[in-house]
Amino acid sequence: MRRREFITILGAAAAWPLTARAQQSAMPVIGFLDPTSFDKYAPFVEAFRNGLREAGFVEGRNVAIEFRWADGQYARLPEMAADLVQHKVAVIVATGITAARAAQAATSVIPIVFNTGGDPVKFGLVASLNRPGQNVTGVASLGKVLVAKQLEVLHGLVPQADAIAFLVNPNNAVAGLDTSDVQAAAGALGKKLIVVKAGAKDELDKAFTALIAQHGGALVVQTDPFFLGRRDQIVALAASHAVPAIYYLRDYPAAGGLMSYGTSLSDALRLVGEYTARILKGVKPGDLPVQQSVKTEFVINLKTAKTLGLNVPPGLLNAADEVIE
Repeated sequence: MRRREFITILGAAAAWPLTARAQQSAMPVIGFLDPTSFDKYAPFVEAFRNGLREAGFVEGRNVAIEFRWADGQYARLPEMAADLVQHKVAVIVATGITAARAAQAATSVIPIVFNTGGDPVKFGLVASLNRPGQNVTGVASLGKVLVAKQLEVLHGLVPQADAIAFLVNPNNAVAGLDTSDVQAAAGALGKKLIVVKAGAKDELDKAFTALIAQHGGALVVQTDPFFLGRRDQIVALAASHAVPAIYYLRDYPAAGGLMSYGTSLSDALRLVGEYTARILKGVKPGDLPVQQSVKTEFVINLKTAKTLGLNVPPGLLNAADEVIE
């Protein structure tokens, strides 16, 4: 081979990685900010990917995702949001009000798509549901309606409970609002409400001890990412103290909890994926009305009910989307 041909081929070979890197850098990057951990959120990440895929975006092919997991430590969220901004991601997906507010504080330019059970208007994420404005939009669940239904279902199964406990994470931005919603729902049923708080794993045992000391006959667990991360511990504590509890995700009764009633998080994350895809295609977030996730799931673990000595009324069984036996 002549020297000139060798140099030409060598130059082309050297340039190829540069071209590949240039193409890779041109691929849009989504920042995914979440207060929990991947092992607990994996099914919902897949639902998010499905939403992207339906709109033509496949991770690793024409879009990349940078994940940031806080592992239940909410204080880490602002730093993680700032890191995603530093990496110049194209969109930030934030799950929960606390993560969304951290992202909003970090940037007024990069589009933010949230999923939350709190009211995004009350917490200043958007100007209104129909016209979000600025760089933020997303998906919101039914909030107060869900809480009232959870209390109604719990009352239907444990009508003899005079006092109902509410386990709340004080580090959650919506802790106060959620507590007042549960207070109103309990009052409507003529029930006393006991509020017990836990924001770290070592505080959960104390919360259940306080619940029992105050004669809580049943328990509602707040919709909270930290609690999802401690799912097994909470389910085990409810079992050891023989406390009938209702949760917001199927994951809890699937892990041995009594029952759950809440918005389908998989459906919500699929919608978040769809909105993220639309923004990647050039739609401004302020032009996308906040969607309301209205698909709900009611799941009962019949084995756990029997262990607790509870007879599930036929009406509740018929209303369940799934009965785990």
